[in-house]
Amino acid sequence: MKSTIALTAVAALAAKASAACWSESLGYPCCSSPNANVEYTDADGKWGVENGNWCGIPVPEACWSEKLGYPCCSSSSAKVEYTDADGKWGVENGNWCGIQTTPGTPSPVPTPDIEVKPGEQYTHSGNPFSGVEFFLNPYYVAEVDAAIEQMTNSSLKAKAEKMKTYSNAIWLDTIKNMHQWLETNLKGALQQQEFTGSKVLTVFVVYDLPGRDCHALASNGELLANDSDAQRYKTEYIDVIEEKLKYYKSQPVVLIVEPDSLANLVTNLDSTPACRDSEKYYLDGHAYLIQKLGVLPHVAMYLDIGHAFWLGWDDNREKAGKVYSKVISSGKPGKVRGFTDNVANYTPWEDPTLSRGPETEWNPCPDEKRYLQELMHKDFKAAGIESVYFVCDTSRNGHKVDRKHPGEWCNQTGVGVGARPQASPVSGMDYLDAFYWIKPLGESDGTSDTSAARYDGYCGHDTAMKPAPEAGQWFQKHFEQGLENANPPL
Repeated sequence: MKSTIALTAVAALAAKASAACWSESLGYPCCSSPNANVEYTDADGKWGVENGNWCGIPVPEACWSEKLGYPCCSSSSAKVEYTDADGKWGVENGNWCGIQTTPGTPSPVPTPDIEVKPGEQYTHSGNPFSGVEFFLNPYYVAEVDAAIEQMTNSSLKAKAEKMKTYSNAIWLDTIKNMHQWLETNLKGALQQQEFTGSKVLTVFVVYDLPGRDCHALASNGELLANDSDAQRYKTEYIDVIEEKLKYYKSQPVVLIVEPDSLANLVTNLDSTPACRDSEKYYLDGHAYLIQKLGVLPHVAMYLDIGHAFWLGWDDNREKAGKVYSKVISSGKPGKVRGFTDNVANYTPWEDPTLSRGPETEWNPCPDEKRYLQELMHKDFKAAGIESVYFVCDTSRNGHKVDRKHPGEWCNQTGVGVGARPQASPVSGMDYLDAFYWIKPLGESDGTSDTSAARYDGYCGHDTAMKPAPEAGQWFQKHFEQGLENANPPL
């Protein structure tokens, strides 16, 4: 009986309508649980935040399941057979019953041992970030929980709690991590999608090219720039990603492709031997992954274009148009939706204090908005690129950092988390698909230990926060400063 109930739970309860909520009359949806975190209280009621939007927290009723056509269980300690967005469900006398909870009970989450199989093929239409829920990265939630345990300031703890309600990207930065995180999170997003009835978008960063980050030391990858590792990249990494994505076909996915790689081909071939050695593997790797992953209708891909103080100058933009056009053409019939900028960087979205002049080394686009709005969109269109849309990483650019030159990138002091993940965030910029948190705030850019094998001089600059751990490891002090300087405030 238990097995039958578990296996048929999704089908049996998928048709239940969510309870109406007082906030709907005010133009806001209900939160998914009456036990959601209270972020604000006014005369209307208690408010929470889900997927970056305000929601009204439903008032618990004596028996919440009755309005859904089911009685409440006779005991609040009844065995939980199934959990969905409405609450926890038990079985009495062969019938479903709602288990009453007390205030402070954690919000219900999908039950991991209930197997959910993908449904019909999903196909992106227009902006991949619109009309979907954003999947919450469980690994990052756990990192923030651990960070909160180290805090004593109640205000800072409250800000950190809010960080857990926003989505960020899941980095597949080694073959091992790809195996650990890709299917696990696709499955979690699928469960959430089935339980809520809404499409759930998961964002992954594909990041393991041979000779990765050829111009940096802190984030060098596991694969070397040689034929053997290039083959491993294809068969052990991209092919596995393709296999899993093909299986999980009923849910939307966005891939952020190989940050920094193509931008390095635009600017660093002449100055950096490692980039010259990596060039053919970067080009071949992109062609392969676009051909493999760019044909999947539920997958939207964005190639990385660095940031305003990397490719913003006139000659760099002109060269970039040619490089990116060539790469996209090499991947046919695969398609690329657009491009990501400011990944893991600190350049503000807008900085009206800066203009083209000596202070910016005559860069005509000293912030990300001008970089996209006035320049890259026009230049890429002129280069013959058909689909030119952007996702800007706002995870760490809310506050103007203390760097002495806008090209500095390692653990910058003055950091502040920026605009929340949101689709179509700027009126009049229909080619800006989203603000999104691609680089998780709190994860280090690189170590400040000068004796470390992966030490990069940028991590020792005056404006780089020290002491800092290895790239990707948790950096508590940097995280806390990012919360304090958040703009908009948390």
